[in-house]
Amino acid sequence: MDPIRIAVVGVGKIARDQHLPAIAGNRAFSLAATVSPHDPGVPEVPHLESLEQLLEDGPAVDAVALCTPPQVRYGLAAMALKRGIHVFLEKPPGATLAEVAALESRADKVGATLFAAWHSRFAAGVAPARAWLAERRIERVEITWREDVRVWHPGQAWIWEPGGLGVFDPGINALSIVTHILPRPFFLKTATLEIPANRAAPIAADMHFCDTGGAAIHMDLDWRQTGPQSWDIIVETDAGTLKLSNGGAVLSLPSGTEHAEDHEYPGLYARFATLIRSGRSDVDVDPLRLVADAFLRGKRATTEAFID
Repeated sequence: MDPIRIAVVGVGKIARDQHLPAIAGNRAFSLAATVSPHDPGVPEVPHLESLEQLLEDGPAVDAVALCTPPQVRYGLAAMALKRGIHVFLEKPPGATLAEVAALESRADKVGATLFAAWHSRFAAGVAPARAWLAERRIERVEITWREDVRVWHPGQAWIWEPGGLGVFDPGINALSIVTHILPRPFFLKTATLEIPANRAAPIAADMHFCDTGGAAIHMDLDWRQTGPQSWDIIVETDAGTLKLSNGGAVLSLPSGTEHAEDHEYPGLYARFATLIRSGRSDVDVDPLRLVADAFLRGKRATTEAFID
């Protein structure tokens, strides 16, 4: 079977650190091109400045991975789908729920695969955590996602603009895990969003959810943490406490702790290949819907200006 010819659109840190190595390590794909108006691309791979240029004059591709900021992703995805090209959407899948729904409808009409890729769901501890929780009664959940924005997003002005999500850019990773592992749906009750005086998106958020069985879920997001970073999910159940740490890579159960190597992006590309080969899409917007609810229902509190 011929490999899927894929182009990476947007060659920034996430593309270089995760997408390009994952593609190189998966025989189902061949890297046909890279696209960026700012980055020179990689040696011996055709590089173009725009997706339009690629589709008109570049090498033929079967799929694109969109690693651009979410604010511009809809137009790129729609352009690719118009040609029947399969589309991998980095998280979040779009700047709004409505545009993702429009893309899903378009993909269905043209018979192309659309994949909303939540990489944290492929962290080593997530699948066994989901299986263990399926038979448990959830009593309480505590999510702590605190990191240093200057380390992880230096100089990325787009992330502070409307549609860039601010602290929800990492926070949505936690929500992608929790919506996947908990056996019941949950919804927002209250939220406070701390927004720097000179920015349009929050730097911190305190959120309270409730699942349909009445279990309380608390989420603490903060982009101002220095030193050790915190990416932890604690779930108290009738059978003891489960903890996912290091972004889902380490799982602790009452019976012990499991560690495994990172395989998030290799897992994503294996999933994308399977979807393409089977003619299906996977567009789960539950994490993005919860973030949208936070902006809809959350209280705004102005905090000190943030200087990168």
